Amino acid sequence: MNLYDTLTRSNRELKPLDGETFRFYCCGPTVYGPAHIGNFRTFVMHDVFRRVLETGGMKTLHVRNITDVDDKTIRDSQAAGKTLKEFTAGWTEKFHADCTALGCQPPHIEPSAIEHIPQQIAMIEQLIEKGHAYASEDGSVYFKVSSFPDYGKLSHLDTRELDLGKTQNQRADADEYEKDSIADFVLWKSRKEEDGENYWSSPWGEGRPGWHLECSAMIKEYLGESFDLHSGGVDLVFPHHENEIAQSQCSCGGDFAAHWFHITHLMVDGGKMSKSLGNLYTIDDLEAKGHTAMEVRYVLISGHYRKQLNFTLDSLHAAKEALAKLAKGREVLSSNSQDSDAKLSSDDFKEFQPAWDALNRDLNTPAALGHLFSGLKAAQKLEGEEAAANLAAFDAILRALGLELPVANDESSDIPAEVKDLADQRLAAKQNKDWAASDQLRDEITALGWTIKDSPDGYELTPS
Repeated sequence: MNLYDTLTRSNRELKPLDGETFRFYCCGPTVYGPAHIGNFRTFVMHDVFRRVLETGGMKTLHVRNITDVDDKTIRDSQAAGKTLKEFTAGWTEKFHADCTALGCQPPHIEPSAIEHIPQQIAMIEQLIEKGHAYASEDGSVYFKVSSFPDYGKLSHLDTRELDLGKTQNQRADADEYEKDSIADFVLWKSRKEEDGENYWSSPWGEGRPGWHLECSAMIKEYLGESFDLHSGGVDLVFPHHENEIAQSQCSCGGDFAAHWFHITHLMVDGGKMSKSLGNLYTIDDLEAKGHTAMEVRYVLISGHYRKQLNFTLDSLHAAKEALAKLAKGREVLSSNSQDSDAKLSSDDFKEFQPAWDALNRDLNTPAALGHLFSGLKAAQKLEGEEAAANLAAFDAILRALGLELPVANDESSDIPAEVKDLADQRLAAKQNKDWAASDQLRDEITALGWTIKDSPDGYELTPS
């Protein structure tokens, strides 16, 4: 598999450093409310990435964190009148439920920030000892950006003539700050009145970790000083991932991530998502409008991860139709392969080889979906063992994409006999080129509350 690397700005082949298991880390959610579809575009693409690796026979180790302490979780838990633990546990459970509905596999390891405060304190101590961090007058601790000459290499800030000397005496205390701000960032935040009871003891006094530190500490704990890949939304490149590189390499050494995989923003109705515009959709919002989570997943993978995807409600209707077509096509392919027991060859995806190749070329999911339909059209003409082998390949691509198809319902049993008889008469009239009779029969069908539509197989009947 080849994948674009943010650091080198090139497509590179993915190989596990240890030759056995591909070990990767994905930045997880901050659990202070329901995740929206913009968040889930990233998590769904992470899931497809892992599925493609595993479908190709590679063993994986997937680590994703839970941010359960930061400015937002503390602020909103207090507004809700709940303890931080109770508040974040509820939103973590909701996140997991939405992931399950979307067909996302759980990570192999899912650590939380609060569970790893001792590891974060130990990392800060290392950074101070090596001259990369310093304590301020109030007991907060900051990373000294000027002490790390490679700062900016991931986001290519060096091309902006970055002067690290200007960061002296400039400090960013917030967990998140302006994207253009080059400042010494906080590792440990001294206790403040607005934190309430959310503080821990440290060598520098009571307080809590800064947001950037948690990922570095948990990566070291579960993946070591060097690992295969780090991923997240493109908005995390700077400052979050830039800061991770600095604090991890300065405290532990090692190469940190060998590959950087970032997913581009989602747009909704041609613009940015916002609560004020009413387009900050959650899974619950869309299900309330009659759509399924699997339809949402289909839309989220229908665009290339490095390009902006425009999400619309119309795209969900199109996704529903696409999934139904795939289900009907699979039913035909399954019927044609009865009494055959062909297995999938790991290096031969039959008519679906172009779809598999597209997934392995920079995770090109839209191209893979297109090839899935064209492959299915060709495969439906096959019989016996060839049909069975193609069915196995089709199912493998579905698993790699994480798509679960709806049951292909036989709706003919729900059509009244009178309507079915009229439709058969109309089909016969059309075949005899008796257009007047055909039009009259269509009007009679319409009067009975049904719509008839011509199709390659004859006709389709749906309630009006």
